[in-house]
Order: sequence, then structure tokens, then C-alpha cells
Amino acid sequence: MTKPPAPAVPSPEPPPRLAGGRGPRGLRSLPALSYNTHRALVLGLTFLAYALYHASRKPPSIVKRELARSWPPFADPALLGATDVAFLTSYSPGMFVAGHLGDCLDLRRFLAFGMVTSGAAVALFGAGYFLGLHSLAFYVVAQVIAGLLQSTGWPSVVAIVGNWFCGRRRGLIMGVWNAHTSVGNITGSLVAAAMLGYGWGWSFVVPGGLIALGGVLVLFFLAPYPQYVGFGPSPIEPVTDESTDGEDISAAGGAGKDRRDAVGIFKALAIPGVVIFALCLFFAKLVAYTFLYWLPFYLSQTAIGGQHMSAASAGYLSVLFDVGGIVGGVLAGFISDQLNARGTTAAIFMYLAIPSLFLFHAYGSTSKATNIGLMMISGLFVNGPYALITTAVSADLGTHKSLKGDSRALATVTAIIDGTGSLGAALGPFITGFISRKGGIQYS
Repeated sequence: MTKPPAPAVPSPEPPPRLAGGRGPRGLRSLPALSYNTHRALVLGLTFLAYALYHASRKPPSIVKRELARSWPPFADPALLGATDVAFLTSYSPGMFVAGHLGDCLDLRRFLAFGMVTSGAAVALFGAGYFLGLHSLAFYVVAQVIAGLLQSTGWPSVVAIVGNWFCGRRRGLIMGVWNAHTSVGNITGSLVAAAMLGYGWGWSFVVPGGLIALGGVLVLFFLAPYPQYVGFGPSPIEPVTDESTDGEDISAAGGAGKDRRDAVGIFKALAIPGVVIFALCLFFAKLVAYTFLYWLPFYLSQTAIGGQHMSAASAGYLSVLFDVGGIVGGVLAGFISDQLNARGTTAAIFMYLAIPSLFLFHAYGSTSKATNIGLMMISGLFVNGPYALITTAVSADLGTHKSLKGDSRALATVTAIIDGTGSLGAALGPFITGFISRKGGIQYS
């Protein structure tokens, strides 16, 4: 009589660990982390990192009125716009270079370097206050340096999150994650406005110090892709729907490919959809960055309900545009996941932004309540497609099937799309500076 086979004994689940002691020094000092815990840490650190990038970009918009009133040579609004353009025109080409470098270098070190040096560049602008400098050239050069260094941020964080997250819920996850842009804008506005009473230089020095500290955290605790900490095509933990939300760890981590196997810019441009979405983002960022740099100034110069407000109050009020932007980013990501149509979702939001901006211009000054409501609606429809294109769309295209799995292009594709968008971001504030001068704005 044949003896029945013994029942299979399931092998114990291997404990999470750092393979071979790899990973950043800070992670190696922590207890072993599971795959999902690593993903949560990646989301949190990249969220903090880019929120600090955006927070450090807000001081110029908050101090505009103070500079125009008391700090030559900025009495001319066009010169205020020139510093914005200096930042953005260096940021845009820097993005193309930074994206390719991000696909070739260690993303953790690259991002940390960008954050620490960006903090120094932001503080450099504020140093002009303490040194009593009134040379336009100094402030333009400071902004050019800041723009180049800040271009390291976006390609890096999108590539890192794209390495850890893929699949059917990428739009929603990245839509929620992209709230860092608005959170950073809000935080930067509040910090810069609070520091303004101590002298406008502090409005730059404090945000600069914060982003530098964030860079230290990134250096010690961020794992830029799963293989960095022992996960990958042969994951240490079994792949289950519960542990990965139905996503393929090997896909999220680049299928075991070395991150230094980078795609060139021309090959990335040939990926279907890259050029179209890049042009779409050009116009979305033109509007978004005009609000980023000029909304507090506009609010301080406009009688809302028959009353003018101080520069600090205008800075506080302007954060509501970004509150609407947070809702817009999450909503756009969720809708695009449900419809499986990123392009259609982005187009609908951009078309709805047109009447919302017209209504804000026409009726925003009637009362504070009306201004707040229309400002938040405008933020929702302006930042919705901006968030969708720069996150989920960029991540989708960076892992497009046309690449046939032979290499990775996340940072390069992200840089092409956002770099093109940044050209629009430079154009919007530049035009606004000349329009404000032609309109004969009087500073009070």
C-alpha cells in the first residue's frame, strides 16, 4: 500500500531585513522594516523633501511689496519680475540636465546634495538684506544659482516614488502625495510672512535652513529603490496582494535593472505622449507659477470689499489657492484612475480653469468671502492637471512599454515634461511684471 505523501509544511516567512547590510546609514540603525513600511517611509521623506523645495521658493512672492517699498532697485515691478525669470530660466534647462543625472547617479545622494546646496542659495538672496546690498546683479545671480540647484528636486522625487509604486492606484497615490507642492507653498508663505516682521532677509534664511536640514534626513534615511534595501526581482518578502496592494515589486523596483542604465533625452522624447504632455504642462505651469509669485502682491494691491490688506495678511490669505490645489491634485488623480484616462482628465480640468480664472478676476474683489471661494476653485482647476501630469503621467511614461524593459527613464522623462513646463513658468511671471508696470501700480 502506497504511503500518502506528507502534507507540505509551509516555509516560515523570511523576516524583513537589509540585505548584506546595505542601505543608508540611518536605516541600518533602525529595526528591520517590511516592504510596505519602507514604502511609507519613502512617501513621507519625498513628501517632506519636495514640500521644503516649494517652501523655499515662496519668499520672493511674500517680500515683493516690502522690496518695492523700501529696497532699491525694486521699485520697478518689472525688476521684481526679472528675479523670478532669472530663477525659472535657469531652473528649466537645469531640469533637463538634472533628470539625466538622476538616472545615472545615486538618487539619494543626488537629492540630498540638491537640498543642502539649494538651502545655501536661498539664504544667499536673504544675505543681501544683512549686507545692505542694492545691486540688481547680485539678486539675479543668486536666483540663477538657486534655479539650477532646485532643478535637482523634482526628477529625483518622482523617480524614487515611481520606483516603489506602480499599478492601478498610482494616480490616486501620487495625487495625494503631490499635495507636498501646496503644503510647501502654504508652509513657505506662513514662515516667510512670519519672518517678515524681523526683516525680509529672515524670510529667506529660515526656509533655506529648513531645506538644508531636510537634505540631511534624506541622506541618512531614504532608500531610492527597493533593491537598495534588499527587495527586487527576488524579494525577501513573498509578494502578496496584502503586502503590495496587488503591485509587482520587481516592476516597482525596475525589474532588477541597475539605475545607472539610463535613457538618453532623444529616446525619452520618442516615447509616445511625452511631447504632448510636456506642451500641456507648459500652459498649466504658466498660470500656476504666475499665482505662486504674484498672488500675494496682487491681493495686497487690490481693494477687497473696499479695503486693502497688509503684505503679511495677503501672504496668509494666498495660501487658500494652494488649499484648493491640494483638493484638485487628489481629485484629478482619483478620476484618472477610475476612467483610466489621464489625458482626458487633464484636459477637462484645464478647460474648467478658464471660466474659474475669469470669475476670480471679475468678482474676486467684491468681498473677502467671494475672493476666498473663487481663489480656491481656481486653485483646484489650475493645480489639478499640473499635479496629474507631473506625477502619475510622468511615472507612467517613464516606464512605458515602448522601452521594452531594457532601461529606465523615470527621471529623464520627468525632467523633459517638467522642464518644458518650467519654460511656461518663467514666461508667466515675466509677462505679469510688465503688465503690472503698464497698469501703473502704486505701492502703499
